[in-house]
Parts: sequence; structure tokens; C-alpha cells
Amino acid sequence: MAWANTHYYATRDPLGAAGDFTTAPEISQMFGELIGVWIADLWSRAGAPPFRYVELGPGRGTLAADALRAASRFGCAPLGIHLVETSPTLRAAQSARLPEAAHHDEVDALPDDAPLVIVANEFFDALPIHQYVRTTAGWRERMVERQGGKLVPVAGTVSADEAVPPALHRRPEGTIVETAPVAAAIMQRCAFRLARQGGAMLAIDYGYAGPAAGDTLQAVRAHRFADAFTDPGEADLTAHVDFTALAGAARPAGLTVSPLATQGDWLRRLGIDARLKALVAAAPDRADELKGQRDRLVTADAMGDLFKLIAATAPGWPQPAGFADAEGASHE
Repeated sequence: MAWANTHYYATRDPLGAAGDFTTAPEISQMFGELIGVWIADLWSRAGAPPFRYVELGPGRGTLAADALRAASRFGCAPLGIHLVETSPTLRAAQSARLPEAAHHDEVDALPDDAPLVIVANEFFDALPIHQYVRTTAGWRERMVERQGGKLVPVAGTVSADEAVPPALHRRPEGTIVETAPVAAAIMQRCAFRLARQGGAMLAIDYGYAGPAAGDTLQAVRAHRFADAFTDPGEADLTAHVDFTALAGAARPAGLTVSPLATQGDWLRRLGIDARLKALVAAAPDRADELKGQRDRLVTADAMGDLFKLIAATAPGWPQPAGFADAEGASHE
């Protein structure tokens, strides 16, 4: 999966109607703008410290451009823009939109001289996963084998019982469980950076609160689902994100992790309906188009429930807006 996605992203711009999929920032400017408002609010309540904006897997740079434009209206401007991106094709698109941005191959290369505000939108889902399948002999890692010129998934021969969360051990034969150690490692490296430097991280993706069983590996090509084992490197491979595991990776650094929120709830709490009203007032002829964009982002049958968010904040930083607390009240 890692090799396939490295080739895939290095050789094309996968976004938009001419690509394979579309992300929330490409659907509507409202998405990035509300993230910018979220950043400005958090920064203000933290005492308006100098900070660096960081984005992991920033696509074409659309989210960063929209977010930083919105944040600047409140006097919130970062010391620098830092994009963690390895694709030469996407780096070129990002530089065209954000010429002042610095690129990095990994989070360990980020500056260590100021707090960081890190945004990861549809980043963790594209990182490689491990799958384990329950067989008559116990849990085995799911491997990939070439048979008759085709790649097919097969059960390995070595016991993998220790790799499966204890809560899922007794699932029936044929059950598949996924883990994402690379995602957890990156989240933990970000968390320890934030613990040392201050700041916050916002992770947005489609996923669930684990542990949970199920095969979520999927391939998307030309806006349609494809066979993940056919033409590796020519389709976008993703898997649903276990937000419980991400939160668990951040906590050892001493960060405070928010409750999980759905994208629809979070955007409503941040004021997407008020922003929609303002955009419609400025461009009445686009009212239907703009409402359609808003609905795609927040309604349950579109992206509103499938996509979720967590925030992780450094010690001493305020509770971020848009998330409910343990008693269910929201912070807006």
C-alpha cells in the first residue's frame, strides 16, 4: 500500500473532476475558511503567540490558502507556512498557490522554534495499514501474493494473535481487523513536537471510534470504486481511520485530546450556515450552488457523518472550539 500510494501521488494530481477524487477544500471555500476561523479563535485565546502553520498532505494547497486568508481577517498570521508533502506534482501545485510555503518530507524536519498549528485533512487514510484475518488456526496477517499474474490477498502462516486488540480476539472466523502503525507513529511524533513547542493539531478524515472489525481498504479511480489489487499505483488506496488509536498515540505526550466530532456537527458549530448566508448575499445568482456545497459537507448522507475530527492541544493551550465536552456541551 505504501509503495503503491507513493507512486500514485508522485505521478499525478489526483484531485478534481479530471482526477480520481475530490476533497472538502475543493468542494467549497467554506471548509477552509472555517478552519481558519478555528485557528484564529484558538490562537487568540492562547494569547496570540507567534506560531507556524503546518499541513500534512496539503493537496493543491487550497485548504491552507482559504484558512490563512480567513485567519488573517482577525490579525492571525503565522511566522511561516510549512507543508509536509513528498509528491513533486502536488508540491508544484502548492507552490503556485502558496509561493511563500516551505516543503518538508516528514514531520521531523519541521522548525522547532515556535508553536505549531498542524492540520491533517484526509492524510491519515492514505497511510499503509496492516490487516489481520481470523482463521481456523487463529489470527494471521493478511499478505499479498501473485497468483496467475494477479495480486490476491492471502492469510499468512505466522500467528498474529498479539497484533489484534484484545477486545476483538474472539470474533468469528473470517473477521478482518486493521491496524495503522505508521499513522500512530506520525501522530505521536506530532504530539511530542506540540508538547515541546506548544500548539495544536486538527485531524479530519473518514473513520470511526475503535476498536472495530471490518475490511475498509478501498481503491478509487475516476471517482469510482476499483479493485485495490488491480494495477497497483494507478488508483488511490485508502482505509478508514481509527480515531481512538490516533488519540491514544497523542496522549503519552501529555496532550489533551478532544472528543470525536462528526464533520457536519463541527462545521455547524463553527458557523457554516452564517458563512453560507453571507456568501449568498454577496452572490445571489450562486445561491443554489453554494447551498449544494454546504449540504455536501454537512449532511448525513454526504460527508457530514462519515467524516470526523479530533483536536489535540499542548499543555497550557485552551480547549478548541467546535467539540463537545464530556457532558455533551459544545465549545463554539
